[in-house]
Amino acid sequence: MATATKSQIGAWVETPGPQAHITIRDDLPIPSPSSGEVLIKLECTGVCHSDVYGILGQTRMTTHIAGHEGIGQIIETGSNVSPYLLGRRVGYRWLYNYCGDCEICSKNVTYCPNQTNPGRNVAGTFQQYIVSSVKPLTFIPDALDSRLAAPLLCAGITIYSAIAKLRLRAGEWLLLPGAGGGLGHLGIQIAHRLGIKVIAIDTGEPKRKLCIDLGATCFLDYKTDDIVVSVKKLTKEYGVHGAICLANSQAGYAQALSLVRNLGTLVCVGLGMDDLPISPFQLIIRGINVIGSSVGTEKEMDELLDMAARGDIKPIIEVFDFSDLDEVLQRLQKNEISGRAVVTLPV
Repeated sequence: MATATKSQIGAWVETPGPQAHITIRDDLPIPSPSSGEVLIKLECTGVCHSDVYGILGQTRMTTHIAGHEGIGQIIETGSNVSPYLLGRRVGYRWLYNYCGDCEICSKNVTYCPNQTNPGRNVAGTFQQYIVSSVKPLTFIPDALDSRLAAPLLCAGITIYSAIAKLRLRAGEWLLLPGAGGGLGHLGIQIAHRLGIKVIAIDTGEPKRKLCIDLGATCFLDYKTDDIVVSVKKLTKEYGVHGAICLANSQAGYAQALSLVRNLGTLVCVGLGMDDLPISPFQLIIRGINVIGSSVGTEKEMDELLDMAARGDIKPIIEVFDFSDLDEVLQRLQKNEISGRAVVTLPV
């Protein structure tokens, strides 16, 4: 064992559900890496809306520890792992492991039906130490601060992959509802770097200034502007080439789809539980593509981290102590976090 003690501090969820809460415990065992695994001492972790969904029982969670945006250092290796990995700083993200043998894995391991995920069915990053398979680990560039890297492991890669799936060319239009939020503000920066024109939708003067400063071509306030009329005017009545729906409501999806031009694409990211309001007739006669997107590939992750290391994009973060995690989760539930929340783990 590479640690001086056998127990660690972590945030424990006894039973996920509407009344669930976390308990900070200092008696959790430190796991040992098996063959093909490493032990990571976590430095910090991002906190995601999907963590809230799992803890409250809105999505299935069969582990007691949430979290999936961890950054830390490898301090111990199991058998069949190169000792040269010791000391490397790595990212521990949503894809914990995958089978690598199925037809789906041959195309994109992100969608492996046999995958395991931290915070869903294996212990997550709301603890000091964590064991991981070597396969999905992401190596963090030296030039990138850990606290800035953490939210890129989920929010960043999710919006990066969604933009990639649109296959937009420079000068084409992207509609981005929720542009001033945790995913949206990163999406503006990524799209702007690719030469894509972004129509940012959100509300309030602070969000307007943020979106324009980050590179949005224009900002529309959904409380005061006529979104449909404005988008049609900007795009010469055609509509946008692509839209990424970050909202989780039927209304958000319906509006985004209505503003996509013929032969355009809607990428679904927002975790809505209701059925999509889609007319097969409209899809057919307009030739519209509708794509689901969840996180992204290893190649996309490396590309995104390189962008961040160069300073091309920068997450807006609020940093908290681990002892404040329960407050962070409550604020996330109320949409009171600016950008992305990052929690530092006890040393």
